[in-house]
Amino acid sequence: MSKMYHIGLEDSLNVKYAILPGDPGRVEKIAEYLDEPQKIAESREYTSYVGHLDGEKVLVMSTGMGGPSTAIAIEELAQIGVTTCIRVGSTGGIDLKVKGGDLVIANSTIRMEGTSKEYVPIEFPATANFEVTLTLIKAAQKSNRNFHVGTIHTKDSFYGQHSPERMPVSYELLNKWEAWKKAGTLASEMECAALFTVSQVLGIRSGAVLHVLWNKDRVKAGMEDNETHDMSEAIKVSIEAIRLLIESDKSGKKIYE
Repeated sequence: MSKMYHIGLEDSLNVKYAILPGDPGRVEKIAEYLDEPQKIAESREYTSYVGHLDGEKVLVMSTGMGGPSTAIAIEELAQIGVTTCIRVGSTGGIDLKVKGGDLVIANSTIRMEGTSKEYVPIEFPATANFEVTLTLIKAAQKSNRNFHVGTIHTKDSFYGQHSPERMPVSYELLNKWEAWKKAGTLASEMECAALFTVSQVLGIRSGAVLHVLWNKDRVKAGMEDNETHDMSEAIKVSIEAIRLLIESDKSGKKIYE
């Protein structure tokens, strides 16, 4: 197989597990947790390193920001043989119990974006793989961070969330945001709807662990909130989850058995 047009990788890489940050600048930091990490490609928003965990090859590759580039990443990773993906990224809290510095494990997401609509009708839910989600929960239980599990929100417009009042469709953005909050939506980001939907269509296991940067709704409510950009705990959870999945796959025993 020739190299994939966008990500610059080919099936001779022979890798089944991938950790997917959005930011190319985070790839090397994550790869440092692997044995013998090597940079193997840099193409557009896709920077890739490969290393090993427990004797199994693991890829770390950035997806860029938003659904379109994430969908391309999953499509091309599937073609080179990747079967399991974990997104490790950042998010902003919505539910008032979610604070800056917490972790969020997304078991599903609101498809408030456009990419997933070109795969399946809007009635189809965007859900994470159960096995990967359970593995992330087990990994997070070893962390020293507070964590939450539940539904998140995926959007296309960062500034549509942070400056909704100046948008011509402010009436829709503001009303729906309150609906998401009343329904207990945990946090908001820009990639998981594409990740979960495309993975489901292609038969790939995928999940996501997210570091909460802040919760602006807590600030508006006069509640304490600590803005933090330290992604290390989310990265450690993703690494431990991959390790557990490798162990489970090698043994043939499901993580929930």
